[in-house]
Amino acid sequence: MKRSHFFFILFLSVILGGCGDVGYYAQCIGGHLQLMTKTRSIDSLVEDPRTPPELRQRLELVRDIRDYASRDLLLPDNGSYRSYADLGRPYVVWNVVATPEFSLDPVSWCFPVAGCVPYRGYFKEEAAQKFAEGLRATGHDVFVYGVPAYSTLKWFDDPVLNTFCHREETYLAALIFHELAHQQLYIKNDSSFNEAFAKTVELVGLERWLETQGQGAKIETYLAGLTREEQFIALLLRIRAQLAEVYAQPLGDELKREKKQEVLREFQTQYAALKDSWGGFSGYDHWLKRTLNNAHFASVSTYHTLVPAFRTLLARQDGDLARFYAEARALALLPREQRQQALTQLLKDAEQLAQTAGESTENL
Repeated sequence: MKRSHFFFILFLSVILGGCGDVGYYAQCIGGHLQLMTKTRSIDSLVEDPRTPPELRQRLELVRDIRDYASRDLLLPDNGSYRSYADLGRPYVVWNVVATPEFSLDPVSWCFPVAGCVPYRGYFKEEAAQKFAEGLRATGHDVFVYGVPAYSTLKWFDDPVLNTFCHREETYLAALIFHELAHQQLYIKNDSSFNEAFAKTVELVGLERWLETQGQGAKIETYLAGLTREEQFIALLLRIRAQLAEVYAQPLGDELKREKKQEVLREFQTQYAALKDSWGGFSGYDHWLKRTLNNAHFASVSTYHTLVPAFRTLLARQDGDLARFYAEARALALLPREQRQQALTQLLKDAEQLAQTAGESTENL
C-alpha cells in the first residue's frame, strides 16, 4: 500500500484557533514538541564517535540522498531531513479511521487551519486505541494503523526518524524525494495533483539516483513493486464498490451484515488469486490477519492515475527539472476545471505515445 503520510499541522490550529478539543490538541502539541527535542543534526551524529557504526552508515546515506535531492533534483534546500530522532517506537503516530456500520464514508474531524480530515492521529498507541474503543461502542467500524512518517509541509524542518531510517535504500530515497516534492509544489484540496506530481518526482529522482550509484537495475524491482501496489489497490476498490452496492440496497440490517461478510470473504478469495499471479509475493498478507471492516476500505484510493501526464510534461521539457517545475506550477495556478482539462489532455497524449510505441515494437 501507499505509504501513509500524516500532514500534521493541528498544533497550529491551537495557536491560531484556540478552541475545540483541547485534550486532543494538547497531545498533538506535546507529541510534536517531544519529537523535536529528540532531534540532532545528522552531521553531528556522523562525527560523534559514540554513534553506532550501523546508524552512522545509514545517516551518511541519508545525507548523500538529501544533498542529491537539492543539488541534482533541484528540490528545496532547507533543514528537512538533515536531522535525526530516535523515538524508541516503531511508528511516529497512530491514525484512527472510522465509518458507520453500513457506509464507506469515513467520519471527518474538522480543525481550524488544518481543515477537515478523515482520521484522528495520536502520538501514543494507547490513546489511539482508547479513542477507537469509544467509536466501536457507538457501532462504528474502526481501523487503527501506525504511520512511519509525516510531513509538516515546510512549517518546520522534518527530521529523519528511526521509524523509517533503516528501511531499504530505494524506499528511503523515494520517501525523501517524495516529501521534498510536496514542499516544492502543493495545492490545497487537490490530492490527485499533489500525489501524482510528487510520485513523478519520486520516480524520476529514484531512477537518476540509482544510476549515479551504479544500481540502475534496482529500478526494475521498484517498479515491479509499484505494479503490485496498483493491482492490490484495484482489488480494494473493487471490494469497496461491492460493499457500497450492498449498502445501497433496501435490505434489513441483518441481511446487510450477512452480505457484507460475504463480500469480505470474497476479498480473501480474490487476494489469493492475485498473490498467485505474483509468484507468491506475500507483502500484503497482513490484510488477511485483520478482522476486516468498512474502515479498512474507506480511505482507499489511487493517486497514481495522473503520473503519466506529469511524465509527459517532463519529457516535453527534455527532462529538465527546472522547466518541469515551472510548467507544473503554471498548471497549479489554473482554475481547478482548467487544470483537470489540461491534465486529461496530457494523459491522452501519454496513452497515444504508449500505443504508438507498442505498434512500433510489434513491427520490429
